[in-house]
Amino acid sequence: MTTLTPVPAFTDNYIWVIARAGHAIAVDPGDAAPLAAFLDAQRLDLAAILVTHHHRDHTGGIAALVARHRCPVHGPGSIGATTHPVREGDRLAFAALGITFEVLETPGHTRDHVAYYGANLLFCGDTLFGCGCGKLFEGSPAEMTASLDKILALPDTTQVCAAHEYTLANIAFARRIDPANAALCQRERDDRAARAAGLPTLPSTLALEKATNPFLRFRHPDMIAFAEGCLGRRDLTAAEVFAAIRAAKDAADG
Repeated sequence: MTTLTPVPAFTDNYIWVIARAGHAIAVDPGDAAPLAAFLDAQRLDLAAILVTHHHRDHTGGIAALVARHRCPVHGPGSIGATTHPVREGDRLAFAALGITFEVLETPGHTRDHVAYYGANLLFCGDTLFGCGCGKLFEGSPAEMTASLDKILALPDTTQVCAAHEYTLANIAFARRIDPANAALCQRERDDRAARAAGLPTLPSTLALEKATNPFLRFRHPDMIAFAEGCLGRRDLTAAEVFAAIRAAKDAADG
């Protein structure tokens, strides 16, 4: 049986671990210690590491883990620890776990950002969060919109495995700009209950994100109307609608 576990790290990071038959793949191990403890407790051998982008909270544990497990590191070539650089359309097959991932280039949060899709799982790093998306530290709104369109093209049943537990804060913002969204109201109730029970809000599903995440709803009439109100003009492109939503979130974050 294949298992999927979000291993908490730092304050709000998740290191995702896919495991089967004593073997594991870890995604974005920013801190080696919690992952090593999990692998030891579950008696798992680390077969590979997948990395989405170069930020240290996603890469900081790689060196220690490789020293111990001698495993390959798949990720953007811009990351020094990468042993197997990946690009758009690459397919990564892991026979020990019976799983294959397709690489999607998803620039926006950073220019080197990639995501991994396979077995109905999407490891999207900081491109997409529960009811949110990553800040545009290096990319443009047009780049991020194109990246999100790649994600929108995936099946609705896709499990969205984002790298941070930001969901409740993101929902609070989404409620302010999309107050009539009944699905969003229900999501807030469900995710608040999950957190109160000590459970993660992730993975979510792409269907849920499409229904509630304002950063995926840049073609929805309600989000277009919000952006028109912000910018004071009509006939906006998808990238302009996204940019208006992102700017509003950045302002709310201070």
